[in-house]
Amino acid sequence: MELNGVEIEDTYCEAFGSFLSRIIVTAKNEKWAKIAAQVATGYGTSTIHCDAEAGFDVLIPADQTPDKRPGVALMFFVGKKEKIGNVVMNRLGQCVLTCPTTACFDGMKESLDPSKVFEIKIGANLRYFGDKFEEKIEGTYDFEAWRIPVMDGEFICQSLAKVGKGIAGGNFLIIAKDQDSGLAAAEKAIEAINNVENVIAPFPGGIARSGSKVGSKYSFLNASTNDRYCPTLRTKIENSALKEGDNCVYEVILDGATEDAIKKAIKVGIEAAVTVPGVNRISAGNYGGKLGKFLYKLHEILG
Repeated sequence: MELNGVEIEDTYCEAFGSFLSRIIVTAKNEKWAKIAAQVATGYGTSTIHCDAEAGFDVLIPADQTPDKRPGVALMFFVGKKEKIGNVVMNRLGQCVLTCPTTACFDGMKESLDPSKVFEIKIGANLRYFGDKFEEKIEGTYDFEAWRIPVMDGEFICQSLAKVGKGIAGGNFLIIAKDQDSGLAAAEKAIEAINNVENVIAPFPGGIARSGSKVGSKYSFLNASTNDRYCPTLRTKIENSALKEGDNCVYEVILDGATEDAIKKAIKVGIEAAVTVPGVNRISAGNYGGKLGKFLYKLHEILG
């Protein structure tokens, strides 16, 4: 299969289930909402070591937020159900409560399994920072929220946030003739994906250069460099997936609330990437179906 003259390999990406929370952060203006988003989702690339895979979803216009101020939607993906409450509360408490002019609200819209959605405490716990000066907000919203006194005024936070089941690890690989072409294609892909709601690309700028494989020759590591896609190893190993002229590979890794969101992000991302000259082929990362139960075939998505 070819798209815009670029080969699309007949392969699939492999993803796995994860618990997700989607939070809307509002602020006096878009600048401060984005600053809160950047800080709150930091150190959130991979659950190999981070407490969550976290990222910016979409901008929310003021007429669609609970307090009618500019907002951003953030998504947090955590592997273990019992951990997500503390992870989200800690990130909001350390990075949003501390940020000038912000407020935060539940932003959950979709879940892979709506019947299993549950709630975690955010404002209901962060209110204790108010040292008994906090106040429950009555009559303003159609949900319970708290007003916590802070030095620039008040921090407003919804009491509870929903948690649903989502998908982590959807991906595709951009194989290019050089770093400039590969990076330009990956950036183009992320620009397109940023318009897809309920999906994040948690790696730096949405792009991962350090694609990994399961396991390592070092017994203390559970993941290591994906040597089959490292250009400098092409002539040094027997099972390289690269051909002569393949000198750069970037991976776009995606977490989403639903399968439709993941598939749409993969589709628009690949369609954007192949418009850049110098892209040799598009592939995807999988582990023979051993990592996760969600398998997304590139030909079916693009077909």
